This record gives sequence, C-alpha cells and structure tokens, in this order.
Amino acid sequence: MPSFVIVDKCDGCKALDKTACQYICPNDLMVLNKETMKAYNREPELCWECYNCVKICPNQAIEVRGYADFVPLGAQVTPMRSSDSIMWTVKFRNGELKRFKFPIRTTPEGSAVPDGGWETATDDISSPLLFTEPGSLKLDSLFTLNK
Repeated sequence: MPSFVIVDKCDGCKALDKTACQYICPNDLMVLNKETMKAYNREPELCWECYNCVKICPNQAIEVRGYADFVPLGAQVTPMRSSDSIMWTVKFRNGELKRFKFPIRTTPEGSAVPDGGWETATDDISSPLLFTEPGSLKLDSLFTLNK
C-alpha cells in the first residue's frame, strides 16, 4: 500500500521551503498543498513503499500499511527516528507491542565515499568491466577470451 498522510497530524513542516517528505522521496511523489499547508502523495500508484517519508516525518503524520511478509495482517508499524537509529514499533491486532531498534548508519555522516574506496578500472563506458573490477575481486587482471 502506498504512503498516505494523516492530515490532522501534518503541519507541512512549518511551511518551510520544502517539507521533509518532499526532500526524501526518491520518486518525487510527496508535495505540499499550499492552500492547506499539508503534504500529500500526488501519485500513490507510483509509490515504492520505501518508508523514507514515514521515517523522516517529524510528526509521524505519514503511514504505509505494511504487507503480510513484514507485519502480520491487521498490525500497524510505526518508525521513530533518532539521530543514530530507528525504533520500529509493531502493534498487533490483540494490542501487543513489539519494538525493534536498528542503527541507521555505519559511517559518520558525510564520510561515505561514492566509489567505496576502490580504484576505478576504466573510464570507458563500453568496457565489459564492472565499476571496481578487477580490484574488488582481488585480482591483478580479469580473464579475457581469445578471439
């Protein structure tokens, strides 16, 4: 199920230039209604259900109904984000609560290296080499077929 905004909880991120959900949505689906100053998902059918908007919302105003392989039928899942972790709360139909805490990063913010620290094998876009080969395979060179 796609993300949806609980209008009573949404404050439009206090009318900043961009709401948090607009900033984080990888598919640019979340927008701010300038008349009501509430966010909404403009194309729910294109939602990837990535939970990015749910996790970043400061008011917990966005929900995604979980699939049965993630949460049991009828249960609700709510993430609460802190600076270093996310606490997932699952509320079952019988009222039982379970909480799971997971770190959100393994490296200090701003320290991630786009190439992962590997040397780029080639700048030739038509090369059959993958981005980090042969170094990531711990080889001096890759095998080639003789023609």
